[in-house]
Parts: sequence; C-alpha cells; structure tokens
Amino acid sequence: MLLKMTLATSLIALSGLAHAQMTPTGLWKTIDDDSKKEKSLVRITESNGVFSGRIEKLLDPATDQKAVCDKCSDDRKDKPILGLEILRGIKQGESDKAVYEGGSIVDPNNGKSYRARLKPVNGGAQLEMRGYLGPFFRTQVWHRVE
Repeated sequence: MLLKMTLATSLIALSGLAHAQMTPTGLWKTIDDDSKKEKSLVRITESNGVFSGRIEKLLDPATDQKAVCDKCSDDRKDKPILGLEILRGIKQGESDKAVYEGGSIVDPNNGKSYRARLKPVNGGAQLEMRGYLGPFFRTQVWHRVE
C-alpha cells in the first residue's frame, strides 16, 4: 500500500513538472543563424498571463558586452543589449494552448521588430521561436538551460 501511494505521489509530481516545462518560462540558449555558435541566454518570464524575455548573458566572447541597440526605433533605442527586453506581449494561444503568440521580438542587430510565436517542443527541452514579417517567417530553435 505504501509503495502504491509513493508511486502515485511521484507520478503526480512528475506530471506537474512536465506541464511546467511545456511553457516558454525559463532560461534559453540562443544559437546564431549564420555561425551556428551559442549567442546568448534569454530569460522568459510570465506576469498575469503575459510572457516577456530579456537577454541575460551574451555568450560569444567576441561580442561587445557594452553594446547598445542603436538601430532600435522604440523605447529600446540606445539601451544596452545585455538586459534588453527582446520579447514582449506574448500570450498563450486561445485555440492552440501549445503555442504562445500575439507579441513581438526585436532583433538587436538590426533593430527590426517581428511578430513572435513560441512553441515548446521535445517535452519542453527546446523552444521554436518564430519571427514573422508579413507572410514570411524565420524559425530558430532555442535550448532550455533551466
């Protein structure tokens, strides 16, 4: 009887952990599209059902750690890239709860803002981050760090 209770408790705890991992909340490693090198760590947080993400660490040693987003055209203009909020206004999809969308992502390299769509995949170990410009899109796969 004790063994059955322990197993049941463990399964409930694991199912809660698996569910928590299927959200975009957490720390993610980004990979540069061109060089395929690790680029940054982005922390995604949630507040009142709205997700946002900031660059927490720049991983490429050749990157200027004091660089600013001089090409940004909104309130992020001339703000340090380290700590920059690149994801804004993301919400869980209404028709597809596995997708998070409705907000935007900014590329600090060119200052352009794109509609964003996030989708945790592989049990939450990876995150498909898709940026849209009109009907066109580009997808990056980010890797969960924590």
